[in-house]
Amino acid sequence: MSGVWVFKNGVVRLAENGAASEAGAGGVRKRKALVHTPSRQVVRSYTKLEGELWALGWERYYEDPALYQLHKRGSLDLISLPADFSRFSSVHMYDIVIKNRDSFRVVDI
Repeated sequence: MSGVWVFKNGVVRLAENGAASEAGAGGVRKRKALVHTPSRQVVRSYTKLEGELWALGWERYYEDPALYQLHKRGSLDLISLPADFSRFSSVHMYDIVIKNRDSFRVVDI
């Protein structure tokens, strides 16, 4: 995992690719977006994401209302996302990319 460790107010955290140091120095923090590779469309909602993942064999679990979970039949893979799409972060995006390498990628916007 690459990045810069930032110490602020007694807390140490890892900032992705130095984004926090750029933002702290007056720079603009880069945002990430999940792109469905075959259609070249940015995923902007769980509805869109679920449709694309369903086509790849993923099924939704409805057991925990605090999480948006998907499981791929015939594998041990599980994707767990926050129930609120506004909390969908690059960590979640990369989890989807790793489990669906040919179908998704993460880009800077």
